[in-house]
Amino acid sequence: MSKSVPHLISGAASGFASAVCLQPINVLKTRVQQGSETRYLLTRLRQHVFLRVVHDIVNKEGPAALWCGTTVTLFRNVPSVSFYFAGLNYARSALAKLPSFAIVPVPATVLAQAQKGSVLPKLTGEGNLLAGAATRAVVSVAMNPFTVLKARYESNLYSYKSLFGALRDLARAGPAELFRGVVPSTLRDAPFAGISVVVYEQSKAKMTGYFTPTFSTHYMIIHGCSGMVAGTVATLATNPFDIVKTKVQVDREHRYQGLIQTASLIWRQRGISGFFDGAALRMTRKPLSQAIGWAVYEGVLMLIHA
Repeated sequence: MSKSVPHLISGAASGFASAVCLQPINVLKTRVQQGSETRYLLTRLRQHVFLRVVHDIVNKEGPAALWCGTTVTLFRNVPSVSFYFAGLNYARSALAKLPSFAIVPVPATVLAQAQKGSVLPKLTGEGNLLAGAATRAVVSVAMNPFTVLKARYESNLYSYKSLFGALRDLARAGPAELFRGVVPSTLRDAPFAGISVVVYEQSKAKMTGYFTPTFSTHYMIIHGCSGMVAGTVATLATNPFDIVKTKVQVDREHRYQGLIQTASLIWRQRGISGFFDGAALRMTRKPLSQAIGWAVYEGVLMLIHA
Protein backbone atom coordinates (compact mmCIF):
# COMPACT_ATOMS: atom_id res chain seq x y z
CA MET A 1 0.00 0.00 0.00
CA SER A 2 2.87 2.39 0.86
CA LYS A 3 4.17 2.06 -2.71
CA SER A 4 0.80 3.23 -4.03
CA VAL A 5 0.60 6.38 -1.88
CA PRO A 6 2.80 8.56 -4.18
CA HIS A 7 0.68 7.50 -7.15
CA LEU A 8 -2.56 8.24 -5.27
CA ILE A 9 -1.27 11.70 -4.30
CA SER A 10 0.05 12.48 -7.79
CA GLY A 11 -3.14 11.21 -9.40
CA ALA A 12 -5.30 13.32 -7.07
CA ALA A 13 -3.32 16.45 -7.94
CA SER A 14 -3.64 15.60 -11.62
CA GLY A 15 -7.40 15.08 -11.39
CA PHE A 16 -7.93 18.32 -9.47
CA ALA A 17 -5.91 20.46 -11.89
CA SER A 18 -7.53 19.14 -15.07
CA ALA A 19 -11.07 19.25 -13.61
CA VAL A 20 -10.94 22.89 -12.51
CA CYS A 21 -9.16 24.17 -15.61
CA LEU A 22 -11.33 22.41 -18.17
CA GLN A 23 -14.83 22.33 -16.63
CA PRO A 24 -16.25 25.06 -18.95
CA ILE A 25 -15.38 22.96 -22.00
CA ASN A 26 -17.00 19.96 -20.34
CA VAL A 27 -20.22 21.92 -19.76
CA LEU A 28 -20.34 23.08 -23.38
CA LYS A 29 -19.79 19.54 -24.66
CA THR A 30 -22.64 18.18 -22.57
CA ARG A 31 -25.03 20.96 -23.61
CA VAL A 32 -24.21 20.41 -27.29
CA GLN A 33 -24.67 16.63 -27.04
CA GLN A 34 -27.98 16.79 -25.15
CA GLY A 35 -29.84 18.74 -27.86
CA SER A 36 -32.24 17.39 -30.45
CA GLU A 37 -31.49 17.13 -34.13
CA THR A 38 -33.95 19.91 -35.09
CA ARG A 39 -32.43 22.48 -32.79
CA TYR A 40 -28.94 21.55 -33.97
CA LEU A 41 -29.82 22.04 -37.63
CA LEU A 42 -31.53 25.39 -37.00
CA THR A 43 -28.65 26.59 -34.84
CA ARG A 44 -26.05 25.71 -37.42
CA LEU A 45 -27.92 27.69 -40.04
CA ARG A 46 -27.73 30.83 -37.90
CA GLN A 47 -24.27 30.71 -36.34
CA HIS A 48 -21.65 28.38 -34.97
CA VAL A 49 -23.25 26.01 -32.48
CA PHE A 50 -20.60 26.39 -29.79
CA LEU A 51 -20.74 30.19 -29.79
CA ARG A 52 -24.52 29.99 -29.59
CA VAL A 53 -24.37 27.64 -26.62
CA VAL A 54 -21.87 29.89 -24.79
CA HIS A 55 -24.06 32.93 -25.48
CA ASP A 56 -27.18 31.17 -24.20
CA ILE A 57 -25.50 29.90 -21.03
CA VAL A 58 -23.92 33.25 -20.09
CA ASN A 59 -27.06 35.27 -20.89
CA LYS A 60 -29.58 32.99 -19.19
CA GLU A 61 -27.56 31.51 -16.33
CA GLY A 62 -24.55 33.80 -15.87
CA PRO A 63 -20.81 33.20 -16.42
CA ALA A 64 -20.58 31.01 -13.31
CA ALA A 65 -22.81 28.46 -15.08
CA LEU A 66 -19.81 27.53 -17.23
CA TRP A 67 -18.43 25.91 -14.07
CA CYS A 68 -21.68 24.20 -13.09
CA GLY A 69 -21.08 20.67 -11.92
CA THR A 70 -17.49 21.42 -10.87
CA THR A 71 -18.08 19.99 -7.40
CA VAL A 72 -19.42 16.76 -8.86
CA THR A 73 -16.57 16.69 -11.36
CA LEU A 74 -14.07 16.99 -8.50
CA PHE A 75 -15.85 14.27 -6.52
CA ARG A 76 -15.59 12.08 -9.60
CA ASN A 77 -12.25 13.11 -11.10
CA VAL A 78 -10.02 13.39 -8.04
CA PRO A 79 -10.62 9.87 -6.66
CA SER A 80 -11.13 8.45 -10.15
CA VAL A 81 -7.84 9.76 -11.54
CA SER A 82 -6.06 8.98 -8.27
CA PHE A 83 -7.23 5.36 -8.23
CA TYR A 84 -6.66 5.04 -11.98
CA PHE A 85 -3.02 6.09 -11.87
CA ALA A 86 -2.32 3.99 -8.78
CA GLY A 87 -4.05 1.00 -10.37
CA LEU A 88 -2.30 1.61 -13.68
CA ASN A 89 1.09 1.60 -11.99
CA TYR A 90 0.21 -1.63 -10.15
CA ALA A 91 -0.97 -3.29 -13.38
CA ARG A 92 2.06 -2.13 -15.34
CA SER A 93 4.43 -3.27 -12.59
CA ALA A 94 2.79 -6.71 -12.59
CA LEU A 95 2.86 -7.02 -16.39
CA ALA A 96 6.49 -5.85 -16.51
CA LYS A 97 7.44 -9.09 -14.76
CA LEU A 98 6.00 -11.17 -17.61
CA PRO A 99 8.25 -11.89 -20.62
CA SER A 100 5.37 -11.27 -23.05
CA PHE A 101 4.96 -7.67 -21.90
CA ALA A 102 8.47 -6.76 -20.75
CA ILE A 103 9.96 -3.84 -22.66
CA VAL A 104 11.92 -4.76 -25.75
CA PRO A 105 15.66 -3.97 -25.63
CA VAL A 106 16.53 -0.35 -26.44
CA PRO A 107 19.86 1.47 -26.63
CA ALA A 108 21.30 2.03 -23.15
CA THR A 109 21.57 5.80 -23.60
CA VAL A 110 17.93 6.15 -24.61
CA LEU A 111 16.74 3.91 -21.76
CA ALA A 112 18.81 5.82 -19.22
CA GLN A 113 17.45 9.13 -20.43
CA ALA A 114 13.87 7.83 -20.36
CA GLN A 115 14.32 6.43 -16.84
CA LYS A 116 15.68 9.78 -15.67
CA GLY A 117 12.57 11.57 -16.88
CA SER A 118 10.06 9.09 -15.52
CA VAL A 119 9.70 6.64 -12.65
CA LEU A 120 6.95 4.57 -14.30
CA PRO A 121 7.30 0.90 -15.37
CA LYS A 122 8.25 0.23 -18.99
CA LEU A 123 6.12 -2.11 -21.11
CA THR A 124 5.55 -3.13 -24.70
CA GLY A 125 2.70 -1.49 -26.60
CA GLU A 126 0.48 -4.49 -25.96
CA GLY A 127 1.24 -4.35 -22.25
CA ASN A 128 0.42 -0.64 -22.03
CA LEU A 129 -2.82 -1.17 -23.97
CA LEU A 130 -3.94 -3.99 -21.66
CA ALA A 131 -2.95 -2.21 -18.45
CA GLY A 132 -4.63 1.06 -19.42
CA ALA A 133 -7.86 -0.52 -20.67
CA ALA A 134 -8.28 -2.98 -17.78
CA THR A 135 -7.57 -0.40 -15.07
CA ARG A 136 -9.86 2.19 -16.62
CA ALA A 137 -12.69 -0.32 -17.03
CA VAL A 138 -12.65 -1.14 -13.31
CA VAL A 139 -12.53 2.53 -12.27
CA SER A 140 -15.20 3.49 -14.81
CA VAL A 141 -17.71 0.99 -13.43
CA ALA A 142 -16.95 1.93 -9.82
CA MET A 143 -17.35 5.67 -10.46
CA ASN A 144 -20.36 5.46 -12.78
CA PRO A 145 -22.84 7.00 -10.28
CA PHE A 146 -20.71 10.16 -10.21
CA THR A 147 -20.43 10.06 -14.01
CA VAL A 148 -24.23 10.10 -14.22
CA LEU A 149 -24.48 13.02 -11.78
CA LYS A 150 -21.71 14.90 -13.58
CA ALA A 151 -23.51 14.67 -16.93
CA ARG A 152 -26.83 15.73 -15.37
CA TYR A 153 -25.31 18.66 -13.48
CA GLU A 154 -23.69 19.91 -16.69
CA SER A 155 -26.95 19.65 -18.64
CA ASN A 156 -29.85 22.05 -18.09
CA LEU A 157 -32.43 19.28 -17.74
CA TYR A 158 -32.06 18.70 -14.00
CA SER A 159 -32.32 21.03 -10.99
CA TYR A 160 -30.42 19.65 -8.03
CA LYS A 161 -30.29 21.70 -4.81
CA SER A 162 -27.29 19.90 -3.35
CA LEU A 163 -24.83 17.14 -4.14
CA PHE A 164 -26.06 15.10 -1.19
CA GLY A 165 -29.65 15.43 -2.36
CA ALA A 166 -28.69 14.44 -5.88
CA LEU A 167 -26.84 11.36 -4.65
CA ARG A 168 -29.77 10.44 -2.41
CA ASP A 169 -32.28 10.74 -5.25
CA LEU A 170 -30.05 8.71 -7.56
CA ALA A 171 -29.54 6.01 -4.93
CA ARG A 172 -33.28 5.81 -4.26
CA ALA A 173 -33.88 5.24 -7.97
CA GLY A 174 -31.96 1.98 -7.65
CA PRO A 175 -29.04 0.25 -9.42
CA ALA A 176 -30.56 0.86 -12.85
CA GLU A 177 -30.07 4.63 -12.40
CA LEU A 178 -26.81 4.40 -10.47
CA PHE A 179 -25.27 2.44 -13.34
CA ARG A 180 -27.18 4.08 -16.16
CA GLY A 181 -24.99 4.25 -19.25
CA VAL A 182 -22.26 2.11 -17.68
CA VAL A 183 -21.80 0.02 -20.85
CA PRO A 184 -21.17 2.93 -23.26
CA SER A 185 -19.10 4.65 -20.54
CA THR A 186 -16.87 1.61 -20.18
CA LEU A 187 -16.70 1.08 -23.94
CA ARG A 188 -15.55 4.69 -24.22
CA ASP A 189 -13.19 4.85 -21.23
CA ALA A 190 -11.39 1.49 -21.49
CA PRO A 191 -10.24 1.84 -25.14
CA PHE A 192 -9.50 5.53 -24.57
CA ALA A 193 -7.20 4.73 -21.64
CA GLY A 194 -5.50 1.84 -23.42
CA ILE A 195 -4.86 3.83 -26.60
CA SER A 196 -3.83 6.86 -24.59
CA VAL A 197 -1.19 5.01 -22.55
CA VAL A 198 0.28 3.39 -25.68
CA VAL A 199 0.51 6.65 -27.65
CA TYR A 200 1.71 8.59 -24.60
CA GLU A 201 4.62 6.24 -23.91
CA GLN A 202 5.59 6.06 -27.59
CA SER A 203 5.46 9.85 -27.99
CA LYS A 204 7.43 10.35 -24.78
CA ALA A 205 10.12 7.91 -25.89
CA LYS A 206 10.46 9.53 -29.31
CA MET A 207 10.58 13.09 -27.94
CA THR A 208 13.15 12.08 -25.32
CA GLY A 209 15.26 10.52 -28.06
CA TYR A 210 15.10 13.62 -30.30
CA PHE A 211 16.62 16.03 -27.79
CA THR A 212 18.29 15.80 -24.39
CA PRO A 213 16.28 17.42 -21.59
CA THR A 214 18.40 19.17 -18.98
CA PHE A 215 15.84 20.70 -16.62
CA SER A 216 12.68 19.43 -14.91
CA THR A 217 10.63 21.88 -16.98
CA HIS A 218 11.86 20.14 -20.12
CA TYR A 219 10.42 16.87 -18.86
CA MET A 220 7.12 18.58 -18.04
CA ILE A 221 6.97 19.87 -21.62
CA ILE A 222 7.67 16.37 -22.95
CA HIS A 223 5.02 14.84 -20.71
CA GLY A 224 2.48 17.54 -21.58
CA CYS A 225 3.04 17.32 -25.34
CA SER A 226 2.98 13.53 -25.26
CA GLY A 227 -0.26 13.63 -23.30
CA MET A 228 -1.81 15.99 -25.85
CA VAL A 229 -0.89 13.70 -28.74
CA ALA A 230 -2.25 10.69 -26.85
CA GLY A 231 -5.48 12.50 -25.99
CA THR A 232 -6.06 13.53 -29.60
CA VAL A 233 -5.68 10.02 -31.00
CA ALA A 234 -7.75 8.38 -28.26
CA THR A 235 -10.53 10.99 -28.47
CA LEU A 236 -11.05 10.51 -32.20
CA ALA A 237 -11.31 6.76 -31.71
CA THR A 238 -13.88 6.86 -28.89
CA ASN A 239 -16.13 9.89 -29.50
CA PRO A 240 -19.18 7.88 -30.74
CA PHE A 241 -19.37 6.07 -27.39
CA ASP A 242 -19.19 9.43 -25.59
CA ILE A 243 -22.26 10.60 -27.52
CA VAL A 244 -24.22 7.45 -26.64
CA LYS A 245 -23.18 7.71 -22.97
CA THR A 246 -24.34 11.32 -22.65
CA LYS A 247 -27.69 10.66 -24.36
CA VAL A 248 -28.43 7.71 -22.08
CA GLN A 249 -27.43 9.47 -18.86
CA VAL A 250 -29.20 12.84 -19.32
CA ASP A 251 -32.34 11.78 -21.22
CA ARG A 252 -35.58 12.36 -19.27
CA GLU A 253 -37.99 11.14 -21.92
CA HIS A 254 -36.62 7.61 -21.90
CA ARG A 255 -36.11 7.66 -25.66
CA TYR A 256 -32.52 6.52 -25.20
CA GLN A 257 -32.45 3.09 -23.56
CA GLY A 258 -29.38 0.94 -23.86
CA LEU A 259 -26.41 0.98 -26.21
CA ILE A 260 -27.99 -0.49 -29.34
CA GLN A 261 -31.29 1.40 -29.17
CA THR A 262 -29.56 4.72 -28.50
CA ALA A 263 -27.05 4.23 -31.31
CA SER A 264 -29.85 3.28 -33.72
CA LEU A 265 -31.90 6.34 -32.78
CA ILE A 266 -28.94 8.68 -33.23
CA TRP A 267 -28.25 7.12 -36.63
CA ARG A 268 -31.85 7.56 -37.77
CA GLN A 269 -32.02 11.15 -36.57
CA ARG A 270 -28.64 12.52 -37.58
CA GLY A 271 -26.67 9.91 -39.48
CA ILE A 272 -22.94 9.49 -38.96
CA SER A 273 -22.53 13.15 -37.99
CA GLY A 274 -24.72 12.55 -34.95
CA PHE A 275 -21.96 10.48 -33.40
CA PHE A 276 -19.60 13.44 -33.53
CA ASP A 277 -21.75 16.19 -31.97
CA GLY A 278 -19.49 17.98 -29.51
CA ALA A 279 -16.42 16.29 -30.99
CA ALA A 280 -14.65 19.62 -31.51
CA LEU A 281 -15.14 20.52 -27.86
CA ARG A 282 -14.06 17.06 -26.73
CA MET A 283 -11.05 17.36 -29.04
CA THR A 284 -10.21 20.57 -27.21
CA ARG A 285 -10.84 19.24 -23.72
CA LYS A 286 -9.46 15.69 -23.76
CA PRO A 287 -6.04 16.43 -25.28
CA LEU A 288 -5.66 19.35 -22.84
CA SER A 289 -6.86 17.12 -20.01
CA GLN A 290 -4.34 14.46 -20.93
CA ALA A 291 -1.57 17.06 -21.25
CA ILE A 292 -2.33 18.58 -17.83
CA GLY A 293 -3.01 15.19 -16.28
CA TRP A 294 0.16 13.43 -17.34
CA ALA A 295 2.40 16.48 -16.78
CA VAL A 296 1.10 17.04 -13.24
CA TYR A 297 1.06 13.33 -12.41
CA GLU A 298 4.60 12.61 -13.56
CA GLY A 299 5.86 15.96 -12.24
CA VAL A 300 4.52 15.40 -8.71
CA LEU A 301 5.66 11.77 -8.80
CA MET A 302 9.21 12.76 -9.77
CA LEU A 303 9.17 15.45 -7.06
CA ILE A 304 8.13 12.86 -4.44
CA HIS A 305 10.87 10.47 -5.58
CA ALA A 306 13.52 13.21 -5.80
